[in-house]
Amino acid sequence: MSEEIADSFEPAAVLGQTSRFIGQRWDVVSDEVRLNHGEVVIRDYLVHPGAVGIIAIDDDDRVLLIRQYRHPVGFFLWEPPAGLMDAAGEGALATAQRELYEEAGYQATDWHVLADWFNSPGGSSEGFRCFLARGVTEVAGGRPVRSAEETDLPMRWIPLRAAVDLVFAGKIQNPTAVTGLLAAWAARGREWQDLRPGDAAWSSRDELLAAERVWLP
Repeated sequence: MSEEIADSFEPAAVLGQTSRFIGQRWDVVSDEVRLNHGEVVIRDYLVHPGAVGIIAIDDDDRVLLIRQYRHPVGFFLWEPPAGLMDAAGEGALATAQRELYEEAGYQATDWHVLADWFNSPGGSSEGFRCFLARGVTEVAGGRPVRSAEETDLPMRWIPLRAAVDLVFAGKIQNPTAVTGLLAAWAARGREWQDLRPGDAAWSSRDELLAAERVWLP
C-alpha cells in the first residue's frame, strides 16, 4: 500500500529564539533550528494570527469582490472579503461571518470550507481558511462605518466564470482571490459535493496554536 500524501506537523528542534519585532498584529522572531540531518541554521519568520476569506456566491452564480488598497505592494486589489483572526476567543467561522458583514454588509445561511493553506510558509506562520458562503442576503442597514483602508471599499458582483478568467489573465492577483476563486470553480464543477462543513475542525491551526506559532491578542 502506498504512503498517504498528506502534510504532517513535524517541527525541527528549536535551540533558541530571539524576538526581532513586536507589532500590533504580528511579531517577527529568529529561531536557531537543528534540522533533521543535524545542521543548525537561523530562520527568521513572522508569527501571524491566521486569517480567513469568504467566497460569497449568490443565486445567479455571481461572486462578491471588493477593491482594497494594500500598502506593502502599493496596489488596489480586487479580493473577496477577508480578515485576520485577531479577536480573542473567536473561531474561524465566526470571524468569516463577521468579516462578510463588516466589509460587505452581507450574511449567509450556507457555509462550507473551500480550502486551507499556509500563505507564505517559508517566512510566515499564517494559516488561512477560505470559506464558501451561499444563501447570501444583504443585512438591513448595509455595512457599518469603517476606517483606514476600509473606509471606501467598492464592491462588485461578477459571474464566477468571469472572475476565474480574470485570474488566468493575471488581472486578479490577491492570493485569497486566486486560490479561492479557482477552488470555488472546481467545487462548482463537482456540484458543491464533498466540501467540509463550515465548522469543520482545523487541525493544522490547532497544531500551530499548541506550538505557540500563532500571534494571539
